[in-house]
Amino acid sequence: MAKLDARRLQAFLADPGAVRVVLIFGEDGGLVRERGDALARAVAGDDPFRLVDITRDVAAKDATLLAAEAATPALTGGRRLVRVRDATDGLANGAKAVLAGQGPGIVLLEAGALDGRKGLRAALEKAGPEAAVIACYVETGAALEASIGAVLRDFGVTADPAALAWMAQRLGEDRLVMRRECEKLALFVGAGGRVTEDDALASLSEGSALDLDAALLAATEGDAPRADAALDAAFAEGAAAVQVVRAALRHVQRLEVAAAAVARGASAKDAVEGLRPPVFFKTRPAFERALRLWRPEMLAAAGAALLEAERLTKTTGMPDATVARAAVMGLARQAVRAKRG
Repeated sequence: MAKLDARRLQAFLADPGAVRVVLIFGEDGGLVRERGDALARAVAGDDPFRLVDITRDVAAKDATLLAAEAATPALTGGRRLVRVRDATDGLANGAKAVLAGQGPGIVLLEAGALDGRKGLRAALEKAGPEAAVIACYVETGAALEASIGAVLRDFGVTADPAALAWMAQRLGEDRLVMRRECEKLALFVGAGGRVTEDDALASLSEGSALDLDAALLAATEGDAPRADAALDAAFAEGAAAVQVVRAALRHVQRLEVAAAAVARGASAKDAVEGLRPPVFFKTRPAFERALRLWRPEMLAAAGAALLEAERLTKTTGMPDATVARAAVMGLARQAVRAKRG
């Protein structure tokens, strides 16, 4: 089986069949956890005797441990699931031992980003039908909107397309955070309700995403003090540095699309209204003010600088929050210069 495509994913999580090792990996840690939980429920149900959690370090010390646990019958009968979180390439030999061993148990390995050319992921992708590899990539755009809509339906509510678009821009990239906020929103509108943009704003108005949105709008308008204060609030609410830089890049890219439309003769108002997903109606005036300050070539340069800032957050010893703050305040300085010019 090895790599599992999206069309078969839900059916597999409900019934993994004869598969004995499952690797769920990717940058979206919340989605990795969510899919792991779904598989654990399908295999072990609520029987504690059929679910075994082993730490990564313990599993890595003994390459035969996972195979032995998978071969051990559950006290209450049924299939046993052995779960290891935060798996790394150091478990490759242990995973191979499971595939070479005996017993009905299934081993679930949950990991972050893994190199597909070597180690754990490569070993399982090359294995036969008793191994399955599930990638959890960060969702964006229409895919993220669809996922938010599906989670809201799970909680018994629906949502207007504009509300889904607004939420997709502001809920960030962590699946667990998204699910928690959707649950809160469902409680806010009530069972059977329909979420509007105003409902989403009222329910989700506290948190780092909105503070970050305010910081980016202020920065591209050239209001450095307000941008800095909103960025402080975003970090205090738990925003991660890479989240800040990526949000800034998305904001700049949307401004660049609108600026290109203006360069072709559209008004700022029409250019903003033409963006998809749409700009939230309460922030459109600020977005238009920013648009009037930025030319397409300036935004292209700003985007390149933000890509470099993202690289720096991952590859240098410099504090990543410092890199992110410098990137946002750099936008503010450029906007101030544009005002003066």
